[in-house]
Parts: sequence; structure tokens; C-alpha cells
Amino acid sequence: RICVITLAEAHPLLQSGKTIKNINYQISANCSRLQNKVSGKSKRGAQFLTELAPLCRISSSDGEEYTIYSCIRGRLIEVNENILSNPALLQEKPSTEGYIAVVLPKFEESKSITQGLLTQKEYEEVLLQR
Repeated sequence: RICVITLAEAHPLLQSGKTIKNINYQISANCSRLQNKVSGKSKRGAQFLTELAPLCRISSSDGEEYTIYSCIRGRLIEVNENILSNPALLQEKPSTEGYIAVVLPKFEESKSITQGLLTQKEYEEVLLQR
């Protein structure tokens, strides 16, 4: 029921051999994902995210900046602080140690969310159409 947010295999940071310069969880002057404090069974204090809520900004060595969005409604359970000190994890192990965040969708919405996801084959077909 939890969702682990990672970079997609087709993301430009993973495809073009770019070097990650900086990862910033400071979304605005008043909002930092690093200040997310979760406690208890009901995950009190977790920041609520919409599908279009930015999670972080990633800067590459060529000056490009990428904003990574939640893409799912739910509570922000944790952000991966390890990628701040070792940004290469995003590229070397994007689907394991290089994850960006963990989001817990509302229980009622979790079934409809998973039904709306693409299979690996469907995802590859979408990429071919781009």
C-alpha cells in the first residue's frame, strides 16, 4: 500500500550520462520536505501531497534543473536523506537505495491508484510513442 517514488528508467538524468550536482528538498521559502515529521500508527504530522506536489529539485552539472513531483495523493512518510550526501545513488541504484521518497496513499484511494498504473510493457509502449 505504500508507494516508493523513484526516477523512471527513461528520465533524462538516467539516460544521457549527466552528473547530478545538487538535490534540494526545499520546495519554497516556507516548505521543506526535510521538515516532514511523522509519528505514530496514523502517521501524524506527515505532509499531505497532491499528484502535482513537488518533492524535490535535482540540478545537473550542465545547468538543467528537474522538478520531481509526487504523482500520487497521500501522506509523505519519508524522504531519502542519503541521496543528499551521495547524489550518485539516484543514477547507480535508482530503484533501491536511490529512491526519492515514500508516500502512503489514503486507504480508500490505494486500490484505484494501483489499477491506474501501467505495466512495464505498457510503459515501454508509451516511451516508444514519444
